[in-house]
Amino acid sequence: MQQLPRWGRALWIIGLWLLAPAVAAQTPTSSATRGLSLADVFTILDRQNPRLEAARQMAAAAAARVDPARTLQDPQVQFGLMNRNLPGFGLQDPLGMNQVQVMQMLPIAGQLGLAGRVAAAQAGAAASRAAELTWELRARGAMAFYELYQVDRSIEVAVATQALLRDIGTTARTMYSVGEGRQADVLRAQIEVDRMTEEIARMRAMRGAAAARLNALLDQPSNTPVPSPILPAFPADLAVADSLERMALDGRPMLAAGALEVEAARAAQQRARREIWPDLQLGVIYGQRPMAMGTERMISLMAGFSVPIWAGRRQFKMRDEASAMRLAAEAELAAMRADTRGRLGELLASIRRSRDLRALYQGTIMPQALATVSSTLSAYRVGDVDLPMLLDAQMTVNRYRQQVFQLEAEEGAALAELEMLLGRPLFDPTVSNSAGAPGER
Repeated sequence: MQQLPRWGRALWIIGLWLLAPAVAAQTPTSSATRGLSLADVFTILDRQNPRLEAARQMAAAAAARVDPARTLQDPQVQFGLMNRNLPGFGLQDPLGMNQVQVMQMLPIAGQLGLAGRVAAAQAGAAASRAAELTWELRARGAMAFYELYQVDRSIEVAVATQALLRDIGTTARTMYSVGEGRQADVLRAQIEVDRMTEEIARMRAMRGAAAARLNALLDQPSNTPVPSPILPAFPADLAVADSLERMALDGRPMLAAGALEVEAARAAQQRARREIWPDLQLGVIYGQRPMAMGTERMISLMAGFSVPIWAGRRQFKMRDEASAMRLAAEAELAAMRADTRGRLGELLASIRRSRDLRALYQGTIMPQALATVSSTLSAYRVGDVDLPMLLDAQMTVNRYRQQVFQLEAEEGAALAELEMLLGRPLFDPTVSNSAGAPGER
């Protein structure tokens, strides 16, 4: 086979460099086949995160408080050996006897029912907060997942670029050594190789930090290997903003918890207003004593009630506290709803921005940048431009590719937070986007 001239070999290497992304798109990698899916993250998170388990146990504890709150206090039972002689401890005639006394306190103003309503509403709020934490942790896990995705794809581009830069540098040195190249090309190629080495080291450090954050969420050792993430298939369309807002206000667990806290505060206020009512206390006493003609038995019935003589410093202050707590709960719920509406608008704007810019990059900017590289390569062949200009054109294409990865990661993170606001999934995390899988760019 006829050997190409040295300048021809240089252009052949540059051509391979420009075709490298297309070749990579047709070459599956091990990370693509053994990658980490978003569904894997959610599954491990739901099973292992300690904060989520703590929230669930707190909800179980709150549910266990409902029955005690609406149950009467335990009755009091007393045993007495009444009027005994000393010494000897015999019965004193005619007053000595043995007796059993049972007393029961009975709230008569419905306090127990209201206490049960308070406890039940608080238990529901605790369960809703646990559900909110589930979505919050899913969002945090997704953010770490998409950060890893962006870094891994950027590393792939940087490593491929560095390898081609080394080949170009080798060819440039060969051409310079035989007088067919310029020393500036050799120096520029080496500078670009060194710069890519620094960039790769920086991105690998970023990946280690992102992997450690994800492992912490999954309750795994920080050095647990994390496979390369596989981009899921995002929903093609979202509901209109008004519909999503209604879904968020109706379905977000945090808002449900806030509404239940308001319900609990209102029931507590009603209970506080009834604390001024006296509690009724009923009792029965059974007594017996031995007599010459047999055992004499007797029974006594008692009724009593509490007297709210300190109402100004106790019951009325309880009313003030309960009223303030109700107002605070209502204000907190209103604030959460306002925050939800505002954050929903921000996320929708972020998703639109990511999609519009990605479409712009992929439909207009990237084709133009690739055309610029092709034109620069043609000009380089005839000596109209130098190698640094060609390198700059290709590095611009690489930056655009990395920007696309960043936009994909930003859209994924925004969708995850949007799911948290809605309290429902927007897409199936088990379905991958083949266009975003590792090695397919």
